[in-house]
Order: sequence, then structure tokens, then C-alpha cells
Amino acid sequence: MSDPCCFNVNTPQPPARPWIPLARPSVTRASCIFTVMCYNVLCDKYATRQMYSYCPSWALNWDYRKKGIMEEIQHYGADIINLQEVEMEQFYNFFMPELKNQGYNGIYSPKSRAKHMAEAERKHVDGCAIFYRMSKFTLIKEHLVEFNQLAMANADGLEHMLNRVMPKDNIGLAALLQTTENAWDNSPQDAALMKQPVLVCTAHIHWDPEFCDVKLIQTMMLNPSNIQLVLCGDFNSLPDSGVIEFLSTGRVSQDHKDFKTFSYKPCLEKILSCDKPNDFTHSFKLASAYNDEIMAFTNYTFEFKGIIDYIFYTKNTMTPLGLLGPISQEWLTQNKVIGCPHPHVYSDHFPLLVELEMVPTIPSPMNGIIR
Repeated sequence: MSDPCCFNVNTPQPPARPWIPLARPSVTRASCIFTVMCYNVLCDKYATRQMYSYCPSWALNWDYRKKGIMEEIQHYGADIINLQEVEMEQFYNFFMPELKNQGYNGIYSPKSRAKHMAEAERKHVDGCAIFYRMSKFTLIKEHLVEFNQLAMANADGLEHMLNRVMPKDNIGLAALLQTTENAWDNSPQDAALMKQPVLVCTAHIHWDPEFCDVKLIQTMMLNPSNIQLVLCGDFNSLPDSGVIEFLSTGRVSQDHKDFKTFSYKPCLEKILSCDKPNDFTHSFKLASAYNDEIMAFTNYTFEFKGIIDYIFYTKNTMTPLGLLGPISQEWLTQNKVIGCPHPHVYSDHFPLLVELEMVPTIPSPMNGIIR
């Protein structure tokens, strides 16, 4: 094989990632226990030799990688699966048929540019997908968040909203799910409580570090109504960023450094609540399932290694029972794995997986939960 790479054909498979228990499920009260996966699968058109020269071309090939990706997804068997960088053609011809056979249904949207492209090009545009296990959840409603459309609608002529935010065609995708009777242990006495709404939202936020203001604006635009929420995705933002501060604490200062020198205040005041004079806020009480003590990186390439993928959950009604730990650092070091993809690792992102226990609450009216 003339393909220059650092892969040794004798390199062993990485050891199984550990499961980290965090809490024990309740045995005395009704609870719904479900698992959530978040995974950026690295779509084919981005998996170039120029970008990933350390990976042999046969291992970058989509026909090779997609089998490994699907084996991973099926191995972990999450009840809710959130995927990013899924090409439109691959969603309909590969992911959906494969997962339908495993008892899932799913929704999908490509990035906004797909609307303006011919069929031949549109099918290769990547986007976000949400799959849910039909025995545990039913789909009530789905909603697409197009950040560029929101930017245009709220710009009020503001130059940097039009010139920086609007041209980026990233999206968020939301599925309003409802639990089924099968989802519950120690079923609630009130049958109505078994039909709990859960809003699952996934997003792929703009990548460029020079546009940290755009990342923050896009995240703020997700802003769904108040409901039990699982929010996950590739936020392309480190734990000390304004994006993660906003999601974790419920607020971010209007003077945050990630806004750079741009004032987005007039636009954001139309989208968000501002109950403190100098803060933008949201009403969710969110916590991140993962932190840098659990995993040092979720994205692992030659040029960048860091945490940019997250699973957030509503902390007043959901408790993490356990989560999937990191890939073995010893395996990476011993086998001189300088970046991924790798013949044994099928994306440059590692899938995240958390098991959540949700307690019943009085369901809010379904109308208006997704705008």
C-alpha cells in the first residue's frame, strides 16, 4: 500500500470505553429512564486527504466509515440519537433504513443552503438528524431553526447581524417527543402523567474561532419555550466560551468578550429575555452531562483536541445515572494515534452517551412549546 500514513496494520482495536455510574435509579417513585447519544459522524465531503492526511485514504472512505459508525450506534443502542454532519442522501438511503429496522423513527434537515441548490448537489449537503425509539417515544411535532433566517428577521438593518450572522447557514433541529407507557418504571398513577413531553434539540454551530460572536448568537437563537429539554450537539465551543456559559448558567453578559466589539443588543432583546440590566438570560435550568474531568476532548484531530460536543439536560426533572467515559489515552499514546479519523475510530468526534432518569411533572399545554 503506497498510501503514506502512520497506521500499523497490527494496531489493536481500542479497548471498550468505560461506563461511568453516577447515581442509582429510584425504586420508590415513577421514573422514565432513557439514554441519549450525541455524535458528529463527519460527513464524506469534509473527510478529505488534505484535512486528514494522517489517516489512510481507505479508512477515510465513507463506505468503510459508515459501517463502523452504524456498528457503534447500534452497539450503544441509545433511545434518542442525535447526529450531526449527516448528508441528506445518507439520511434517507442509509441511516433511516438501518435504524428503522432497529425500532427507531427519525427526523432530519440539511443546512439552509440546500433549499437553493439543484437536486444533484442538494443530496450532499449535511445537516442534523434526531432518531427516537418508537417503543418509548412518539413524535408530536418537529421544528427547524434556521439561524440565518432568524438573523434576517431580527437584524433591523444592523450591519454585523447581516454581514456576520446571516451568511452562516447552520441549523438547529427540534423534536417534541412524548413518552409512552412502555417508557416508565413504577408507572405514575395518573395516566396523563405517563405522556410526558420532552423537547429534544440538536444543533451544529458554526466552526470558525474567529466568529465566536456568531456561535453565541446562534446558540441564543435556539431559545425554545419552557419545557423539559435535552439539548445536544456540536457547539464548536470550548467549556470556557460564552456559548457554554450561557447554556450552563442561564445568562451571559452583554459585554462578554465573545461578542467582540459588536453590539447585538437591539436584536437579541427581541429574541431573549433581559431580566438583568446587563445580561441576556434564558429560563432553563440546564446542566451538562460531560465536563473536562470526565473527558479531556470530544474532538481529536492533529491540529485540535478539545471539548466541543455536549449533552445538556433539564436538571430539576432529570438526573444522570451514568455516562460513557473517554477513549483510552493509553491506547492513543501507545499506538501513536495523532488524530482521528483512524482505521479503528470512524469520525474525528467521539460519540457521547448519557443515561437520564426523568420524573413526571404536570405536562404543559403542547401548543406553543415549539414556535
